[in-house]
Amino acid sequence: VQLQASGGGLVQAGGSLRLSCAASESFFSIKIMGWYRQAPGNQRESVARITKSGTNYADPVKGRFTISRDNAKNAVYPVMNNLKPEDTAVYYCNWVVNPTPWDEYDLWGQGTLVTVSS
Repeated sequence: VQLQASGGGLVQAGGSLRLSCAASESFFSIKIMGWYRQAPGNQRESVARITKSGTNYADPVKGRFTISRDNAKNAVYPVMNNLKPEDTAVYYCNWVVNPTPWDEYDLWGQGTLVTVSS
């Protein structure tokens, strides 16, 4: 099973990007669909996540990032608006899935680089 992340690139401050993350197969259920980022020299940090309880955003991105899911395409799309240079990082998607009612896997995408110029 693979998660394929895409959509990163170079954008000027104030601009927008739409990332995507799609799975290579379907699952019995998906507990968490999330995004993390890691800037050079920093630890990986959570950006946003969709759970069965709702959607949560990290404080630095609240009001600027919106994450949505497409169940038919088995994919999740964060839209990042009003980007700032401090948003520059490699963005990773992370899903916690149940392929069957008895198994749980923690899946990571390969990362996509977002660079915001000032």
